[in-house]
Amino acid sequence: MEQPIFTPPFESVDTGNDSRQALRKSVKMRAHLRDRGQTRFEIEVTDLSLAGFRAETSFTLWPGTVVWLTLPGLAGLEAVVAWRDKFKYGCAFAKPLHPAVFEHIIALSQR
Repeated sequence: MEQPIFTPPFESVDTGNDSRQALRKSVKMRAHLRDRGQTRFEIEVTDLSLAGFRAETSFTLWPGTVVWLTLPGLAGLEAVVAWRDKFKYGCAFAKPLHPAVFEHIIALSQR
């Protein structure tokens, strides 16, 4: 798998299993994603960190694409697609989540 390429203001997050820079929580929740000028489509968010998320969808997205993630009860969160592996995607938030928002999303996923 290729290393993600980011353009400012995005920063690379180490994706090695043992040396992740951001705490990741495993989740399983439906959400919506859209890119510029496109209609939104459903995704399954499978993990979340303050810096980004991993998701699965049958829609094709390309690394570098700016997207907006909409989770239940929250405004759209801007992110960029960092990597793609068939139907799995890793995305980095344009601005890291506030820890309270992160904990709220984790609580929602456990309902």
